[in-house]
Amino acid sequence: MKDIAIINYGMGNLRSVENALLKLGAAPRIVTDPDSVGEAAGLLLPGVGALQDCVDGLKSAGFDDFIRGWLGEKRPFMGVCLGLQALFERSEERDVKGLGIFPGQVKRFVSRPGLKIPHMGWNLATLLQTGSTFWKDLSPADDRFYFVHSFYAQPEDPALILTSTDYDITFTSAIATDNVLACQFHPEKSQSQGLQLYSNFLDSC
Repeated sequence: MKDIAIINYGMGNLRSVENALLKLGAAPRIVTDPDSVGEAAGLLLPGVGALQDCVDGLKSAGFDDFIRGWLGEKRPFMGVCLGLQALFERSEERDVKGLGIFPGQVKRFVSRPGLKIPHMGWNLATLLQTGSTFWKDLSPADDRFYFVHSFYAQPEDPALILTSTDYDITFTSAIATDNVLACQFHPEKSQSQGLQLYSNFLDSC
């Protein structure tokens, strides 16, 4: 069983993520400090709420530098919702400074008549990194995932974008590198396709 450390910094759907990984035969552990990560095969950063609280929680627990070190060693990492946004340099949400792992900004959806913000509910994710193992056994354009967010990541490097989604504009709904998978949507709320995405992450660990 894959030992996966789920970061608890005071926010996030921890039990939902843990239960999804348990269904897949993994051995998830919720950890509250870097020393508890041990020799985990993968590191997972979930999150819901405000990015400022997320970043403050990570710094308070010492996870900010730990995540930078983990990624510097090219070890498997997955981020969900705020776990995606925190990887970038800055957010328009109260001008929050992120971890700065990747160049880019987190932008706010622009309100207009007829557009509901937050973006909430099921929406399609269109694959841009064709051949990515993170998208194994998922549709390039027809799988829907569950979203709840008012902000979206805008990477400087378009090659980082794994999938895009349309909601008034086309925005980045997931990113990927060799060892990093991060998504704006919630796989743990996305039924079979969400479980498949978690399964693909486990395969990389």
